[in-house]
Amino acid sequence: MASTPFQQHDHSHCISSALQQAKQLCQERNVRLTPVRELVLELVWQSHQPLGAYELLPMLGAKGFSSAPPTVYRALEFLQEQGLIHRLASINAYTGCCNPGTPHEGHFLLCLSCHQVLELDTHALQKSLQSSASVHGFTIAQQTIEVTGYCARCKEPQSNPLQQA
Repeated sequence: MASTPFQQHDHSHCISSALQQAKQLCQERNVRLTPVRELVLELVWQSHQPLGAYELLPMLGAKGFSSAPPTVYRALEFLQEQGLIHRLASINAYTGCCNPGTPHEGHFLLCLSCHQVLELDTHALQKSLQSSASVHGFTIAQQTIEVTGYCARCKEPQSNPLQQA
């Protein structure tokens, strides 16, 4: 089974891989990954817990960058336009994109306890939604699916009352 945010893993690999992919994609697309954009991306990838813009502001300030809201919002907008991050509308926060080189819709599992997020590779779900929509003459323009629940680590103690003591 592949390593996921819901399991212990070498998170430094997640961060370095995301930054490397971002630099490569921006170079290929001839767009600038400025130092502040790169830092915002790195901060979003610091954990698999989504961050809101106002959570990022003091982090930017601590690193010597402007902590004004427009600075972070412009960086987030750029990163989202480039497909490097996803916005989770239900919690108004951002998470890193696991597959930024391939255009795709966002489908996520969000743990209500530890707040970790897992982006799903859901080609089958996407195809099913498109098929269902077309039956009704509907064309999907954009979608994000956010499924909330509890990851294996967080539901484990709840399912075994003896471990809670």
